[in-house]
Amino acid sequence: MTSGSHTDITDSTAQATVDAPLRLWLKPNAPPTGHVDGAWWPRSRALTDELAALIDVLTSRLGPVTRVAFAADAWHPVAVADRAVRLTALRPREKNIVRVSGSDGRQLTLLVVPPEAPAEAGHDAVMLAARRANSAEPADILAAAGLLPVVPQQKVHRAWRPRLRTRHPHR
Repeated sequence: MTSGSHTDITDSTAQATVDAPLRLWLKPNAPPTGHVDGAWWPRSRALTDELAALIDVLTSRLGPVTRVAFAADAWHPVAVADRAVRLTALRPREKNIVRVSGSDGRQLTLLVVPPEAPAEAGHDAVMLAARRANSAEPADILAAAGLLPVVPQQKVHRAWRPRLRTRHPHR
């Protein structure tokens, strides 16, 4: 694994990426819950090198993959040759994810664990993201794994409302 977020990939590194197993964890195939459907932990920031294996695996769940949307500032510049898969940039506020769409309109939103993440923190992040009941936002998952600083929550002042009684009083 390369260290640093802007390491150039040599031919030998690219070959090692191709030969290494894909690091992808998906929630069970059930109705979607939360902000992400699982996590992808690529081995580099060279999106075009990383996508082939991801698309091959996700085809079993989505059918033919037609589009991948990604945070452009998180990856090395992308050169697109004549491909059947359309690559598009996400809005700037959508960080730490990729959206993969199939030809029938189904899509998966995956948390992207930084390639340079330490093993323990990366593992924690993918396990949190792939939990069936997980509903946390991508930044919160990465913060819980120690990969992003924890942002203090803003206090929300709510008007006081009486509590509704849901049980019969004891007699």
